[in-house]
Amino acid sequence: MKKVTDFSRYISDFISRYLPNQRRASPNTIAAYRDTFVLLIEFIETTRSIKVEKLMLEHITKKTIIHFLSWLEKERKCSNSTQNARLAAIHAFYKFLQYEDLAHLYPCQKILSIHFKSTKQPAVNYLTIEGIKLLLKQPNIHTKKGRRDLALLSLMYDTGARVQELIDLSPSMLHLGSPATIKIIGKGNKARLVPMLEAQTIHLKQYMRESGLDNPAFNTYPLFYNHRKEKFTRAGINYLVKKYMNMARKENSLLIPNNMSCHSLRHSKAMHLLQAGVNLIYIRDILGHVSVQTTEIYARADSKQKRQALEAAYVNLHPDEEPLWENNENLVSWLKKF
Repeated sequence: MKKVTDFSRYISDFISRYLPNQRRASPNTIAAYRDTFVLLIEFIETTRSIKVEKLMLEHITKKTIIHFLSWLEKERKCSNSTQNARLAAIHAFYKFLQYEDLAHLYPCQKILSIHFKSTKQPAVNYLTIEGIKLLLKQPNIHTKKGRRDLALLSLMYDTGARVQELIDLSPSMLHLGSPATIKIIGKGNKARLVPMLEAQTIHLKQYMRESGLDNPAFNTYPLFYNHRKEKFTRAGINYLVKKYMNMARKENSLLIPNNMSCHSLRHSKAMHLLQAGVNLIYIRDILGHVSVQTTEIYARADSKQKRQALEAAYVNLHPDEEPLWENNENLVSWLKKF
């Protein structure tokens, strides 16, 4: 009988028990952490010729992880953000391990001391109100597919939902009474209730009625699905948004810049709420941010609000009357009077 290694035992426990049960991690997070360790195993097999069935915790040191991150950068051309995501998964495992087995406390803390790389804060790309209106005019509402796409785009903007959050929606998560709300399951399986505007619910009710999704028997079906009656994929949502962005850009390239994406709709909602005077705390709750510090990027990015603040604080430093020194022959003597 082959010996079970300590690495295989702990990593299996981490992925199959700790993450889903104790951390309540989402399937996407678990998949991302799993992929990190698949890459780490591949790296160790390739560079150190240690097969996974013989891999022990003692083989994975701080030096190993640093070399792994360097390998990601040089061989796989990963950005600093991607490397940081991989390191975050590794940190999560070693935080788990140090409490599971105190004998590994010192090696764990050495790996946990590896710092994340600095990354540039990406620009907040968002559409103006006019840009959103132009985008929502693109679906052909004379077709069933077009009405579905309008409901999808308007819901994505109105709720500020992430792509995966939109994909995971089902009719049971909607309350279309007054006031209308939607339950969104965000990162870490955390649920939040987001209010919806009446104009949004009109599109949604029509779409659901036409698709039979207003029937309680279909409460657990995907709210949005493709032509195969399957839940949309991320690629499918991205394709739809890109398609309508391109159509709108042909009408007015100034309102729809080239660097727009699905996430731009989420950014747009946040910026429009901020410009309307909504408190950052409420915007944080609507978007599902853990900390208001994350939401503050919108306040920093809002050039219109910055301009208005500067105008409000402006003091006219130019007096109406002619300055005294204009006609004063002896400026030095004039200044000495102060």
